[in-house]
Amino acid sequence: MAAAAAAAAGPDHLFNLRNNFYLGAYQAAINNSDLPHLSADDAVERDCIVFRSYIALGSYQLVINEIDASAATPLQAVKLLALYLSSPGNKESTISSLKEWLSDPAIGNNATLRLIAGIIFMHEEDYNEALKHTNAGGTMELHALNVQIFLKMHRSDYGERQLRVMQQIDEDHTLTQLANAWLNLAVGGSKIQEAYLIFQDFSEKYPMTSLILNGKAVCCMHMGNFDEAETLLLEALNKDAKDPETLANLVVCSLHLGKSSSRYLSQLKLSHPDHMLVKRASSAEENFERAVQSVA
Repeated sequence: MAAAAAAAAGPDHLFNLRNNFYLGAYQAAINNSDLPHLSADDAVERDCIVFRSYIALGSYQLVINEIDASAATPLQAVKLLALYLSSPGNKESTISSLKEWLSDPAIGNNATLRLIAGIIFMHEEDYNEALKHTNAGGTMELHALNVQIFLKMHRSDYGERQLRVMQQIDEDHTLTQLANAWLNLAVGGSKIQEAYLIFQDFSEKYPMTSLILNGKAVCCMHMGNFDEAETLLLEALNKDAKDPETLANLVVCSLHLGKSSSRYLSQLKLSHPDHMLVKRASSAEENFERAVQSVA
């Protein structure tokens, strides 16, 4: 036990790498991933973070090509995520491979495999299936994903419980702070100001990313400060012109400011046709067309 405790208290070589990834500084995570003297487990975790950063940047094929059949289970799981996201045609076969691996007693309980399962089933909007694999927790990322899933299910009470678990493990952890901000946004009211302060704190401590800028902007919109929100979102758009959340938030922000949102919606349709806002806009257009037809 003493050795384990000493190891746990030792330097965390992956701290900055993880932090960059959590806050959406994906290119920085990739660029600064050449870390010396990593243990075998740390090297696998490092590679997982790097490949997940490539996935976040949309470089699915690079990940699929680079991870071969001999790679460790966590890396195989990351490859599954790249396959799942790379094309709609892959989804069914990827999900069946995923289910097969999850039912394998030798690897089914691997934390990274469970995390990727949670992410994929959350994409599928199959929240009960996602929770089957994530609910036991075990890592901060799994706890944070649970918070996200509960918020998608409109169960902020369960999300609150998960956050308390995270706070007991490490109150200052970046994921604990992020989960706290997500919950505050979901609860609304006076909690919005608290969420804003969390994103403000990130922006003072770390380089600005789309994730931090969008977080601040959403808080501003909730508080009715649409001009400030627009400034933040345009800064985020400069960093990544195809980021779906930035484009979606700009559509909403522009509508509130009485400005045209059609350009942002067109960009969103082109780069992310499956986005919730695109689906809603399309169904609204179809309903409008039907109404016009029935009157005509």
